[in-house]
Amino acid sequence: EGRRVFARLTVEENLQMGGYTVADQKAVRAGVERAYQMFPRLKERRHQDAGTLSGGEQQMLAIGRALMADPRVLLLAEPSMGLAPVLVEGIFDTIERLHQEGTTILLVEQNARMALQVADRGYVIETGQIVLADSAASLRENAMVQKVYLGVA
Repeated sequence: EGRRVFARLTVEENLQMGGYTVADQKAVRAGVERAYQMFPRLKERRHQDAGTLSGGEQQMLAIGRALMADPRVLLLAEPSMGLAPVLVEGIFDTIERLHQEGTTILLVEQNARMALQVADRGYVIETGQIVLADSAASLRENAMVQKVYLGVA
């Protein structure tokens, strides 16, 4: 929720800010290049102020910046919020790729269909209470989950 980019800094400066705890400048440069490989659109816009990016581009930048510190765990809150469907697919492809590379991801997402496609486990929360917890595969097959959260009649 809220992409929290540094609006007056360029895309590249935002990425570099994500690596501020990394002492090795070669590692910072490698992290920036990794973000550009993951999100080629960011490389095209590297000299552009982050505040002028679209919502999807800002989301890519926020994820890229978070990855600069090479985290073992990545927390993502509503990464698809407000994005066009084509961008949602791209964000979830990236989440899946990060997971396959070994990054643990804690994902809070209202788009249950997409979230359950990339998750190992899922939790259904209603009014702050966990009402259902299981493997993502089991939740996708659960009749109540299909009806209420996935829109399957």
